[in-house]
Parts: sequence; C-alpha cells; structure tokens
Amino acid sequence: MIKLSDESTALWAKKNTEDGQQLWLPLIAHLTDTQEVIKWLYNNWLSDSQRDFLKQNLSDEEVHKLVKFLGFVHDLGKATPAFQIKKSHNNDKDLDEKLLDKLAMHGFSQINELNLESSSQSPHNVAGEALLLKFKVPENIAALIGGHHGKPLNHSPITDICHHETNYWQSTNNQHIKHVWQKVQKELFEYGLNSSGYKDVSELPKRITQPEAVILEGLIIMADWLASTEYMNNNKNEPLFPLIDLDKSWDSISSEERLKKAIKNWKLNDYWEPQKIDKIKDPYDDRWEYKARPVQKKMTETIGQAYDPGMIIIEAPMGIGKTEIALIAVEQLAYISGQNGLFMGLPTQATSNAMFNRVEYWLNKLAKSQENKFSFKLMHSKAQFNEDVQKLPKAENIEADAGAVVVNDWFSGKKTILNEFTIGTIDNLLSMGLKQKHLFLKHLGLSGKVIVIDEVHAYDAYMSQYLYKVIKWLGAYKVPIIILSATLPQSKREMLINQYLRGKYHKKPEKVLKAPDKWQENQAYPLLSILDGCELKQVSDFPGQSDQKPQELQVKRLDLADEDLIDNLMTKISGGGVAGVIVNTVKRAQSLAKLVAERDVELMVLHSAFLAPDRTEQEKKLQDAIGKEGSRPEKLVVIGTQVLEQSLDIDFDVLYTDIAPMDLLLQRAGRLHRHNILRPETLRQPQLYVMGINDFGDYGDANEAVYHKYLLMKTDYFLQDKIALPDDISQLVQKVYGTETDEEIDGIATAKTDFDDYVKTEEGKAGEFQICDPKYKKSIHRWLSNDKKGADVSEQRASAAVRDIKETLEVILLKHTTKGDFLLDGRNIAQVPAHEIAQQLIRLPTAITPSQDKIISVIEELERCTYEYYSDWQDNVWLRGALVLQLDSNLSTVFDVWNIQYSKQLGLIYSKEDDHDGKNI
Repeated sequence: MIKLSDESTALWAKKNTEDGQQLWLPLIAHLTDTQEVIKWLYNNWLSDSQRDFLKQNLSDEEVHKLVKFLGFVHDLGKATPAFQIKKSHNNDKDLDEKLLDKLAMHGFSQINELNLESSSQSPHNVAGEALLLKFKVPENIAALIGGHHGKPLNHSPITDICHHETNYWQSTNNQHIKHVWQKVQKELFEYGLNSSGYKDVSELPKRITQPEAVILEGLIIMADWLASTEYMNNNKNEPLFPLIDLDKSWDSISSEERLKKAIKNWKLNDYWEPQKIDKIKDPYDDRWEYKARPVQKKMTETIGQAYDPGMIIIEAPMGIGKTEIALIAVEQLAYISGQNGLFMGLPTQATSNAMFNRVEYWLNKLAKSQENKFSFKLMHSKAQFNEDVQKLPKAENIEADAGAVVVNDWFSGKKTILNEFTIGTIDNLLSMGLKQKHLFLKHLGLSGKVIVIDEVHAYDAYMSQYLYKVIKWLGAYKVPIIILSATLPQSKREMLINQYLRGKYHKKPEKVLKAPDKWQENQAYPLLSILDGCELKQVSDFPGQSDQKPQELQVKRLDLADEDLIDNLMTKISGGGVAGVIVNTVKRAQSLAKLVAERDVELMVLHSAFLAPDRTEQEKKLQDAIGKEGSRPEKLVVIGTQVLEQSLDIDFDVLYTDIAPMDLLLQRAGRLHRHNILRPETLRQPQLYVMGINDFGDYGDANEAVYHKYLLMKTDYFLQDKIALPDDISQLVQKVYGTETDEEIDGIATAKTDFDDYVKTEEGKAGEFQICDPKYKKSIHRWLSNDKKGADVSEQRASAAVRDIKETLEVILLKHTTKGDFLLDGRNIAQVPAHEIAQQLIRLPTAITPSQDKIISVIEELERCTYEYYSDWQDNVWLRGALVLQLDSNLSTVFDVWNIQYSKQLGLIYSKEDDHDGKNI
C-alpha cells in the first residue's frame, strides 16, 4: 500500500463550527469512509439480483474492485486549489484561515494568498472526472465521478484542465507549486487504485454498459450521502461519520471502527430475505386467514413454477382478490429473482392510502413470521399527513427480533425510494423515466424491488409513454413486474410485454419471444400471462373461477335534466338502499350534490377539490359505511368523480354514471353489488344507469373534454342493455379498443382521426423530458441533459410532468377574522401544531392559474399576504414556503377576479365575480 505524504493528509474534505468548536475531516478520511461504505452497501444492502446484474460482464472480484475504486475517487476533485480555498458554510473565517495555514505548512506555498476568479468553473465533480481522464481512466467510468452530484456532464471535461489550469494546480508558471498539486493528485489516485485491489489503471474495466453505470452512479451517491452523515437523525449519541477536532489528524482515525459504529447506528431495520412459499401450506391462510379461492390457488401455483419471471399480467374481475395474488407473487418472485423489496404503484393518492393498510397487514405478517423489522414508506406528497403512516413506530424504538413494520427516517426525501418496502402513486415509478436530478437514486431503489402496478388501465396515452419507457429500463435491470387490471385492452397487454422484452434482451420482441399462436388476441377472462425468460405462458383454465356469483347488470341510458335525475334516484331508493353517482367533473358532482342536499336523505360527496383532511375523513366515512365490513345506512346517496372507481372497496345497490370509456365504465360497475349482502327487494338486480348520452356521437362538452369522443362513441355503440359479469368484460373492452371494430360504426372516421392525432401529440409531448432507451455502448454523459428544462424539476413538478397536467398551486386555507386566524374546523391556529396547519392544503383550479405568468403573479400576491400575517412560518420546517389563501368568516373570499368559497360538504367552489351561476373545479 502506498504511504501517503503529509501533503495528501493535510487536504480537507469537510469543515464546520459547532457550538464554538472548530471541526474538520481530512479528505483522505472521507474518501476512505466512502470506499468502506460503498463496499458494505454492495455486499450487504444491494439485492442479489442487483449484484448479479452488475456481474453480467465482470467477475465478482472485478465488480468488488470497481465499486471500491469509485467510492474512493468520487471526491478526488477536492484535491485541487479551487476546492481547498472554498469558504466554510457558516463563514467561519478563522477556521478557513487555520486550514489554509495547515496546507501552507505542509508544502502548499502561497495557498493562503490565492484568489481564483474562475474557481466556480471547476467544481469538484468536474475536476474529479477531468483528473481521472488525465490518469487514463476509461471515459464511461470517469463519467460517474462527474455525475455523482446527481446530474452527469454533457460531455467529457478533459479540456477543463487546460482552460482553467490554476483551478487544478494553483499556478501556470511556478513549476514547484504545480508539482505539489500534481504529486498529491497522483498519489491519492494511486492510493485509491491500490486500496481497491488494482496494481495499475490498465486493470480497470474497459467498458461498462449505460444501465450498469446508472446503478453504479446511484450507489456512489447513496454511499457519499451516508458517509457524509455525521449523526443519525442529528442525534449526537448516534454518530455515523462525524468531523474531528481541528487539532486531530488522519492518523487519529480508525476507518474500520468508524464504519463499524456507523453501520450499527444506521442499520435500524432488517433486510428482507425472501423465503420459498411452502407448497403444502396455504399462503393465503398464513397471510390473511382465509382459504385461497380457486383462481388465486391456480395463479399462485403457476407463478411459482417460473424459472426466470419477468412480467406477470393478471387480468381478473373486481373483487376476486388480485391484490392478495400480487402480494403472494411478490414473495415468490423475490425468492426466485433475488429481489429484496416491493414498490406498488397506484393511480392516485386516495387509492394509495386505501392500499396502504392492506399492504401493511401483509407486511406485518411477513415481519412477524421472520421476526424482522421491515421499514415501510408511503410515497406521495401528502404521505406525512396520513394518520396510519403516523402510527407506525420508529425503527429505533422497536427491539431487535420484535417482528414489526417500522419507519426508518434516514430514508426520506430523495432517499425514500431506497426504502425496501414502498407504496405510492404511480408518479414515483413513471418519474423513473423523467430527466430529473438524482434520477440515479430512483433507478437504484427500484431496480432491487419487485414492482406491482395496480389498475394499469387507468393511465392515458401520455402517461403510458412514460410507463413503456420505464418498463424498458426495468427490463434492462431484469426486475420482475406484476401488472393488475380488471379491464386491460389487448393492445396495451401486447405493448407492455414487448417493451419489457426490448429492455431485457435489447432486441426486437419478435426475434426473441416464444409465444402461443395469436396470443395477442387472447380474450380469455380471467387471464394470467407470464413472461418467463423469453417464453410467454398464458393460463385461462381456472377451476370454479371464483367464489363470486356471475351477475347480470341491467343497463339503461338516461337523458334527464338534473332535477329529474335526482327524482329518479330518490324513487329507486325509496324503499332503502345506497345509490352511487359517478360523474366526470367536480362541477357536475357539486351541482348534483346541491340538489340531493335539499332532499331528506344522507349524502356523501368525494372528489379532488376538498382540503386534504376533509377528503381523508370522507374516504374513511365512506369505507366505514359501505366498505366490506361497513355499517350500511338505510338510505345513502354517494356522489363523486373518478376517485370512486379506483381501488376503494365500496358497494352500491344502484349506480348512476356519466358515460366513460368502456374499461372505466366497467371499473365503475365493479362498485355495484360488490359484496355478498342482503339488499332492498327492488335493488336485488344490479342496475347501471348511464348518463350524458344526448345522442349517438353527442356526449356534451364536459364529458368530451375529459374523454375522447372516439372512445365514447365506441363505448356507446357496444354497450348493450345487459352485461354479464365477469364474462363480458374482456370482449367489451377489446371491442372498444380494437381498431378492427371501427368499420362496424358509421360516422366514426372523423373521431378516429382526431383521436389518432391526439395520441400522436401526447406521445410527442411525453418524449420531451424523457430519458433515452437503455444504450448499452454509451456512457451516462448527456443522460439527463435537456436544452429547455427538466433535469432539476421538483418532485411535485415531476408528478405534473408525467401526468401532462397543467401546473398549479397548492395553498393552505385559513379563516381570517378580527378575532384571529382559524382552521376551517374552527380551531385557532395558535393552539394547533404546525404539522396540522400544513395539512390544510388544497390545489387551486387551473382557471385561476391558466399560464406560467399568471402562476407567478398569484404566487407573488399570496406571498405578500403570507409574509405579512405569518412571517414566523419561515422558521418552521412544516410551514416554510407555504402559501395562505385567507377566507372570511363565511369561508369565502374574492381573489383577483374570482369568488371563492369552501364548503365542508361540497369542497371548493369558484366563480368569476360577474358569473352568479358559479363554476366549480
């Protein structure tokens, strides 16, 4: 091993002043810490499948050496004058001077007099990559150092040394000064080589593929962040990699002891080691205490026989237990493939919240059966307000071997996806395909998990483009994916399978796929499709199919004025019953709710225009009333938008719905007679009333603004007076989405052309900020580059980007009166914890913020109000940056040209000042 000179050990990596104590960390210490951490993460944290992926083209020993080398040299660029003269973050001039004096004492002449005007042009990540290239490190490996702050460079920076020579060597003409810098840079580089197991730079791998580089980059970033954490959760009693006293040196540090203590304090939860499913026992009985249904039993047995499972698509009726099949499959696939975690993606925050408890129940059983602590995270922008999440115990408060589901707070923010078990909105998965800083962490976190995508039919043409992109990358990483749908078009099934094959084998699907004849046209239902290696297996022969009785829905079209519609509904439940009304816009939901509110009947309303706590409360009330174990009222009317069709396990006696594409219409119908209960005599036959059909091809501006006329026309055409569930589901969906049926329908050509143009436009828009397909012979240079914007978008803006929604603002609603400021539930904010105030969020309608310029002006106006009345919020972690919209004692206000009012029953209502009819969100 090379003996380090005093010059090398005098360089600093970190410095700070805490409570009057001056601290530093030698550069060699941080490089060694990171090398030790990344080695530990590779051996102990990565899943078996991730290690196997990195060993596709290298031996285990070669990967070990490469990982250690990358960990060490990641901050080599700090061994430059441009970095060493940087000021401390807290601007402690005395500390800065002392460290410069230390450098001057150890051979760096004139360093304390140095002033570099261009030092910002050579940040240490750029300098590190440039130095590695100078030392003949292959470009695609050196590029990882340039990108370790989250965004790779657009091109090789090798010329930066020539253009900014003083940033690297302090002087252009003093050969002695230059030599000292060149000496320590070479010395540290060779020390990194030797400590990693290399004798010479020529032994480094000549090429790593781009997907391998992405995972390695994610690992470098994670290791750097961990090695840069001084204390676990800022607790001085739980040190990770703390700085040392200024009078101490590298010789006083034991890297081995630092790592040992750090991992002990950091590793608060256990890592999942998947077990083989016992063929003798019923896993459903073990996990949920009920015997597996025939369909579940057959699917689980079939999945367990796979040898190289890639993609599994489960198409089955609503209420058959697809979620339970998927969770057992997660255990099976994790065991077979070597994954060690789960990500489940759902369409909305509401569906994610509803699924959270079900997954937590399964995970608790798993944790107790293995006597492990498993860390679990809910991932969406309101997750921190979820009461069930708040109830989870902190990992550090649970004893070892207790067997529990816990929260590990280190895995938060951008690190959340690194948590082993996660569930959240599909945005978290789709943004894996979005050019965004630190995207490497998402790829690292997701590549070690089994991925479950629920309700895949809910994603439109734009979102589907991101989904296909992500599936290619997951295929490249050989990640098993489970896709669930009750209503999946054949074309989408084919596309999902083909994209996975493209990613996994980087060849055209037809060149590798072995599949039954005409597999693309399979309309069997239920249907299990398993991509096992490059072979597609489809199973549709299920004994007994399900314990659900087949049912026949009576379908009637209704073209009634709103008053007459409510009269019809009230007559239907005159003898008791629960009526559901699912409409396509919040405006229509609110209008109908006002009419029902005048009648003598209990009413519940659910849509997106509620305060977050009110919506959560309403979802809970809904589940308690008409969920599987609900206490059903004698009479109830539930009015809502699309949120009612997704994942909520609720049951209506009769259902009224606006026209929607066939798959979504059938999803809504899945909430009709969902449970086996006794119903009012007149409602024992399931009845579905379809509204909004003025005439064939005329569905009203509002419906056609939400769903394309082409799909509505085809749904209208093929929707019969009776639907047999589940037998008719697949064929009805395929008729609507199959282009071969267009010729049956007169007058659809124009709508089809418009739809095709729309899809083409959406695909083009989706590609604007997407990463490229996996490129196996390219480095990560330009991987996140975008000539416009995109690489630095926030998580919130990322969600907008992958959903093609207009960007708008979230505000906190408060009641502002002469007596003080109150939450809308009446509590004075002076007596309310900050985190509860932060929950009072609602998204402003796009009508109020229709353009970027308008968004900016609205922000400025809201900021003025917020700073005037709530200036102390800027010092609060929960409320910093929040914007307040003040309402008066009647919960209304005039903002710009808008009348805005909030109703706990109806949500947020807005209208222009001269528009007395009112427009609702």
